[in-house]
Amino acid sequence: MKKLMLGNEAIARGVYESGASVAAAYPGTPSTEITECIAKYDEIYAEWSPNEKVAMEVAIGSSIAGARSVVSMKHVGLNVAADPLFTAAYTGVNAGLVVFVADDPGMHSSQNEQDTRLIARAANIPVLEPSDSMECKTFVKCAMELSETYDTPVIIRLTTRVSHSQSIVECEDKVAFEVKPYEKNIRKYVMTPANAKNRHLIVEERMNRLAKDIKTLGLYTEELNDSPIGIITSGVCYQYVKESGIKANILKLDMINPLPLDIIQTFASKVDQLYIVEELEPAIEEQVRSLGIDAKGKELFGRQGEITVRKIREVLGMKVETAKAPIQLPIRPPVLCPGCPHRGVYTILKKLNLTVTGDIGCYTLGSSEPHAAMDSCVCMGASIGMTHGFEKAHGKESMKHTVAIIGDSTFIHSGITGLINIVYNHGVGTVIIADNSTTGMTGHQNHPATGKTLRGDITSTLNLEELVKAIGVKNVRVVNAYDMKAVEVALKEETERMEPSVIITKAPCKLLIKERWVPYEVTEDCINCGICMRLGCPAIVKGESCTEINDALCAGCGLCASICPKKAIRKGEN
Repeated sequence: MKKLMLGNEAIARGVYESGASVAAAYPGTPSTEITECIAKYDEIYAEWSPNEKVAMEVAIGSSIAGARSVVSMKHVGLNVAADPLFTAAYTGVNAGLVVFVADDPGMHSSQNEQDTRLIARAANIPVLEPSDSMECKTFVKCAMELSETYDTPVIIRLTTRVSHSQSIVECEDKVAFEVKPYEKNIRKYVMTPANAKNRHLIVEERMNRLAKDIKTLGLYTEELNDSPIGIITSGVCYQYVKESGIKANILKLDMINPLPLDIIQTFASKVDQLYIVEELEPAIEEQVRSLGIDAKGKELFGRQGEITVRKIREVLGMKVETAKAPIQLPIRPPVLCPGCPHRGVYTILKKLNLTVTGDIGCYTLGSSEPHAAMDSCVCMGASIGMTHGFEKAHGKESMKHTVAIIGDSTFIHSGITGLINIVYNHGVGTVIIADNSTTGMTGHQNHPATGKTLRGDITSTLNLEELVKAIGVKNVRVVNAYDMKAVEVALKEETERMEPSVIITKAPCKLLIKERWVPYEVTEDCINCGICMRLGCPAIVKGESCTEINDALCAGCGLCASICPKKAIRKGEN
């Protein structure tokens, strides 16, 4: 049966067909849909873990226990999961262990452009890179077999274009795989220094053996076209090269770590001019050059962003159609959704002119105008640790005008330890946990504080207020995120304290509320003062004589009515 599938959907199909039975992940664009699609197969246990490190440990544990296992994350999530992964390269596996990592060239939804291939080289873990949805599926099955044959985790590196583009996939039956028995093996699985020294030798031997076996395994494709030009490429860049229409000899690499250097040398000897077409870092190019082969790559294509068909045609001297000047459209920067519970919080943060160390989430949009109420955003959980750093740099008094803000899912992911650190090291500071009852930035996934699992099953609900108190924070306040007066009072009082405090601004993401919203309307008493415009709500428009509210956008949160000095905004009729 053939189906049109997204790359992430095809990955999930490959997980099913490979006989895997355990899948763990933390959501992160562009990898999120992998685990959401896996969860549709009842035969596979699938979970959202609190963070990528835990997800990796779950997958490593189930693999060693004997179940074929997978774990998914975006590229920055691999940093969080790197600690267990690097050592898993030493321990090896019992049943197959495959790691899906989705890189984001062009930073469509990420804070950096790191290249997973470099991390894989450092970790001594083999990497496969599919170029379309069909390869996504088949490479999962191949990776499972490689993992078990060579006793190693295997990474499948995706990129945004492969994860989110569609192509035809041939669906097949599920492989019959019985969970293997676990056998105790201290020297293999307990990485004390004495055992790790021996395992490191095995890792190096494994990678050398894999490099030699690539030809036998068929993990490359050579297309000869009687041309003096040769191109080495992989992944989605192969599709770009083909679409460019260039007449060239092409070496498409399916395994990109380790590289088949002997195959590359033979291919290079057949051409007069060699090009390396790869996105981001020169991971292939540098190794090719190390062989003494003259190749052109990053000096032509650059290290930033995505490669395009147009760019390839320009670099290779092909005819490029003159593009029409783009139509000038109004600038539409991303904004907090209408009715977002974070909007009032940021309005107060700006009003009080506080320095705000921020975090990763949809609430990062509080850094945009008209609020511009966030001063930093580095990584998941950094807001709390950075606030502590501010205090140590400028003293306790500086905490009267400095706060951290972090979402509920992000706090669980990696903010808890930062808060423990503040308490443990006699720190001072106010932390806002913006609790909107979901993982909003990646599409409303559940987490431990929502009381539901990945599949929506009811489970125990993590109580953030009690958790914070258990850490040792004595001053904990829960306020309605839409009650701007209560938010302002809480901030003024808590920032004056010379001890740790936490404010939980609580209200569900407006998009979680399914009942019909009743929009607000402006009355004739409006004096067009513009105070409601400070909220930055997309539904509010400044008209010629009075403010207007677009009832198609209004989510009925009532923030505008609460700050109107003339009480000229009221809820409309149902």
